[in-house]
Amino acid sequence: MEEKKEELNFEEAMKQLEEIANVLENGNLSLDESVNKFEEGMKLSKKCNDFLDQAEKKITMLINDGEEIKEENFVPKAD
Repeated sequence: MEEKKEELNFEEAMKQLEEIANVLENGNLSLDESVNKFEEGMKLSKKCNDFLDQAEKKITMLINDGEEIKEENFVPKAD
């Protein structure tokens, strides 16, 4: 099987991960096919996690502190 060299975005990676989960849940694969799909899913899962980590690092808030503007990490409000 040829590895795809194209860069996936988060949404595409999640869609592929969902498709793999559906195929695995169906249970119609051989053991080898299941292991290969699981491995592919784990790679996609890591890629999605990497996307989320990068997005978290990019999200910042600019806070006007008197005359000084400083950058802080975004912290979501707890409900």
